[in-house]
Order: sequence, then C-alpha cells, then structure tokens
Amino acid sequence: MKIGVSAFAWTTAFGASHLHLLPKVREHGLEGFEIPMFDPSDLAVSEIRRAFESADIDCTVCAILPAGINPISPDPAVRAKSLAHLIQCIETSAELGARLIGGPLFAPIGYLPGRRRTVEEWNWAVECFQRLGEVLDASEITLSIEPVNRSETFFLMTATDAKAFCDAIAHRRVGVTIDTFHANIEEKNIAHAIRSLGSCLKHVHLSENDRGLLGSGHVDFPGIVNALRELAYDGYLMIEGFGYAPDETASLGALWGDLKVSPEDIAFRGESYLKTLLR
Repeated sequence: MKIGVSAFAWTTAFGASHLHLLPKVREHGLEGFEIPMFDPSDLAVSEIRRAFESADIDCTVCAILPAGINPISPDPAVRAKSLAHLIQCIETSAELGARLIGGPLFAPIGYLPGRRRTVEEWNWAVECFQRLGEVLDASEITLSIEPVNRSETFFLMTATDAKAFCDAIAHRRVGVTIDTFHANIEEKNIAHAIRSLGSCLKHVHLSENDRGLLGSGHVDFPGIVNALRELAYDGYLMIEGFGYAPDETASLGALWGDLKVSPEDIAFRGESYLKTLLR
C-alpha cells in the first residue's frame, strides 16, 4: 500500500499556485497527490504534469460533477452532455499523467430529489458508465466510483450498492473508492464493507470522522488496514482531511477545520500515523 494526500487538505481550487506543494509532499515520503477536477478545461494540464514529473510524485484525480452535469437526469440532453463531460475528465486525467480518476460521478453532490432511486435512473447510470469503457481502455485509466453519505446523495451510499453498480457495468477498469468519512456514516462495519468489495476496490480515501487528523477520532483505522491487507490491496491510502488555512479562501478547512490543525498536519502527521499502522 502506498500513502498519498489529497489537495483538499489545502484547497478545492487546485492550480498552478499550489504546485510548490508537490516537492514538499514528496520530501516527506508521500508517494501520491490527488487533485480535484470540476471543469477539466480549468486545469493547466501541461504545467501540472511537468510539476508532478519533476517532483517524482504520482497524480490521482477526484472529480466532482459541476452544475448542469447529471448522468441520471430525466433529460436525455443533459445525460448526453454528462457523458461527454466524463469522457473529457478521463482524457484530461490521462494527459495529466494520472492512472486513476475517482469520485461520486454518478450524480451531482447535493442532488436529493426526496425519494429513493428509480430503476430508470439506475439503468441510465449503468449505460453511461458502460459507454466509458472504450476511452478508459484507450487512456489506460481506472475509474473508481465513490459512494457518499445520505446528506450528499440518494443514489449510491454503501459498498454493497457500489459493488452492485460496478458489477452491472462489468468493465475491468471500473471499481469502487471507499471513503472512510462517508463509510463511518453509512456502513455498520467499515472493515467488513471493505472485505465485501474484493477486487472491486480500486482506491481508498482515509478520513477521520470529522475530516481532521487521522487517529484522533473514532474511525477504526487499524481494523481497516487489516481488512485491506486481507484483500492484498496495493493501491493508495489517500489522506483526505481538511486543514485550516486562513489565507486559502477555497479551503474546506476554513469552514470546518480545527483552527489548530494545518493542511501540513493533515498530510504529514497523517502519514506518520499510517506508517505506524503499516509497520
């Protein structure tokens, strides 16, 4: 297992001004850095790729659907636009040098129609992701679908649902991301949920129950690491917490983070904690 950190520790608006973080992250022993993607065309792709290669650090992508993009919309035109958007996200990820793109790509965060999902919505989503197979193969990209909690979606919330979704898509490059923040809300036992995914598990976001320092709350990270070992998981343990950065207006930690916990604390103290568990 490799350890990385998400740019969300610092910002939601990753760009050229944040590239100075990469050498520092790599010097501390982290092997991966995950960047957010909302609109692929907003990213300075060539500059970002050069910075990752220069720092000798892996790039992964967490994509969040922007306004107007919804693969389960009842409007066929919106669904067609959404498919084109996801193709662009995959192709841009490949141009960045990434080999994995993940996130809650089935519906916009906060899309909550006040009912359970329908069979039609399920079928629309499956069809959309099946149509991504060709570009995933051509780009040599893994797409890892992230179930999120009930405050953020109604469509996929648990590992069971996410695995059923991936089984329906039936493509070797499509799998599941487990995020322990969301799983702490939706799963009866996170370690059991991880075991249930088997080879469908492609990516892991490690987050404390309050998105703070790993090991400072009640998420059972030792049990989670043991479950990952049982699966012979060899992907990333991507730290996804929110640090307090008062000079970063796009920082989630500015809203919710502990004032005494910096982005560097999230990354480097988190890494130290995980290395202790892995030893």
